[in-house]
Amino acid sequence: MTLQELIDSASALSTDEVVTLAHSRDVVLPNKAGTMALITLDNGHDHTKPNTFGPKGLASLNAAIDDALARDEVVAIGVTGKPFILAAGADLTGVPKLTDREQALTLGRIGHGVMRKLVDGGKPSFAFVNGVALGGGLEVALHATYRTVSVAAGMLSTPEVFLGLIPGWGGNVLLPNLIGAENAVKVVVENALNQNKMLSGPEAVKLGIGDVLLESADFLEQSLLWASKVLTGRITVERAEIDRGDAWDAAVARGKAFADVKVSGAAPAPYRALELIAAAKDNDRERGFTAEDEALADLIMSEELRSGLYAFDLVNKRAKRPAGAPDKSLARPVTKVGVVGAGLMAGQLALLFVRRLEVPVVLTDLDQERVDRGVGYVHGEIDRLLGKGRIRPDKANQLKALVTGSVDRHVFADADFVIEAVFEELQLKKTIFADLEEIVRPDAVLATNTSSLPVTEMAADLRHPERVVGFHFFNPVAVLPLVEIVRADQTDDATLATAFAVGKTLKKSCVLVKDAPAFVVNRLLTRFLGEVSAAVDEGTPIPEADKALTALGLPMPPFVLLQLVGLPVALHVAETMNRAYPDRFAVSANLAKVVAAGKSSFYVWPEGKPVVDPEVESLVSVADTPSTADELRTRVLTALAEEIRIMLDESVVAQAQDIDLCLLLGAGWPFHLGGITPYLDRTGISEKVNGARFLPKGVASPA
Repeated sequence: MTLQELIDSASALSTDEVVTLAHSRDVVLPNKAGTMALITLDNGHDHTKPNTFGPKGLASLNAAIDDALARDEVVAIGVTGKPFILAAGADLTGVPKLTDREQALTLGRIGHGVMRKLVDGGKPSFAFVNGVALGGGLEVALHATYRTVSVAAGMLSTPEVFLGLIPGWGGNVLLPNLIGAENAVKVVVENALNQNKMLSGPEAVKLGIGDVLLESADFLEQSLLWASKVLTGRITVERAEIDRGDAWDAAVARGKAFADVKVSGAAPAPYRALELIAAAKDNDRERGFTAEDEALADLIMSEELRSGLYAFDLVNKRAKRPAGAPDKSLARPVTKVGVVGAGLMAGQLALLFVRRLEVPVVLTDLDQERVDRGVGYVHGEIDRLLGKGRIRPDKANQLKALVTGSVDRHVFADADFVIEAVFEELQLKKTIFADLEEIVRPDAVLATNTSSLPVTEMAADLRHPERVVGFHFFNPVAVLPLVEIVRADQTDDATLATAFAVGKTLKKSCVLVKDAPAFVVNRLLTRFLGEVSAAVDEGTPIPEADKALTALGLPMPPFVLLQLVGLPVALHVAETMNRAYPDRFAVSANLAKVVAAGKSSFYVWPEGKPVVDPEVESLVSVADTPSTADELRTRVLTALAEEIRIMLDESVVAQAQDIDLCLLLGAGWPFHLGGITPYLDRTGISEKVNGARFLPKGVASPA
């Protein structure tokens, strides 16, 4: 089939596409360089709805390029985007409608066929990267002969591997041959698997993706001027020579090792991308593009992509419209924040509040030494941001001036939002709230960062229990984007709306949860770790238990996770859950022994690799009924399926999707698995344990 026939067949299936049109206009370039056909990509919406490429959008771009190539008076082609956006890649909304591999193969062939005209058409082409350039948006730029990049462009990446795909329109071939295999592996695989890290404009130019970095105020004008100088020979673009020797192979090997750590072989996308980068060493574009088409088709039809798209949809849509959140107009303004406690968690919270809200934040603790240490931590972190160039000196001074401390809680008298971040002891928290009620205004929000204790009971003895809300962050606060907002029995809508508004300003994703023991994430992690600990107590070696669960592609093995959570914290939550649900949550006697001995981990780390601590081995006592890897995985997943069903029956959250969202954002559940409930559905465990799926067929998996 010809390219036009491929476009026509795909367009017939793309009924719901928001079409990004390629508007072309002639621009007379400075320096008598001639006329450029300047193509502007625009889907007709503002920057909140980025340009994307579906079949019809690619058809529009194809027609614009063909027109420019056919006109003798046009000496060059330029491509840019609407304000702040070049393009955010392929329109993935139509992917679930693809029912056979040939349709998926067509999508790759169309993208390659259209974009390669920018390099094969016989006229110089320029990409003016004025803003967001993700996936196929960045690949359009890579096909151009030259690239300018705006200093304000803040989101440049190939995020496909993060979703379970590969860059499908040239990225695996063009990038390594432009910036070298080492940098290409970093951009395509490592950044994607490292929480989908993006490049800034300056970073992209430093890597060699862009040829020149230009100021944003007059970016298009300066880009046209630069292009004219290139065309007239006044500027010669020089690029680094690519090392096609052993360094190329070493970069691919390093990428594979990185992928093994991140997904343990459980997701095919990073490995397919690395195969393509390895094969691109000979710079045979024709063969490379054909291989990309085949890999893209395979992955589009995979369960991993459906899972990744489901997870992506949760994070980008459901998280922005939290189920059960009250009318946002009820939220009260927050002009001052109080933090009770000055320890590590309190310091992290104070730093986040002052950076995002830019209002006075005051910490209190029992003595001046602790207060000074807490305030010093926040000031030190602000100085580190300054040192890294993340903030300007005037901003650093402003933020530090907003953070103060005191041993007298009366400094909270004019605070609108006070959050406690002290030790997990119910009576202590009740006492703190009782003291605060005598100081703060009746409408001030009292929030608790408790990870497992009952918020309703904390508020039970107050005159105004309606203004108490759970506001549970996850550690490290700066990294994990989830906040569980806990509605206690008497929490009113205004308090809840204020909590959601604050969470949004903090750039966190908030999920409304019922006041039930350990809420969502910690309840499921405790059940998970409890089953693993029980298997170890029964005789399963700790390294074998870790290895068995790592095969799922989880972000870290269970006993490494225990170290991160903190063994005393894990024991405390396990005891809390045991009191609430003794039939399902046991307390490991061995965990209690290790905590009592003051150990912080089951492992020691000689040469950076975990080895069971000999002192821990001498402390624990185990039975002689070890589990195999398959038995342990089945045991853990069975327990999770049971617990999730109970939580949904108890209305801890509105729907199964909210549990998936919590684990994705608060526990690092892998995107390629799509959330815990679709994974349990796909593996048949949901129906085996509960007699039914959590989600309808076709949601997060092929119908």
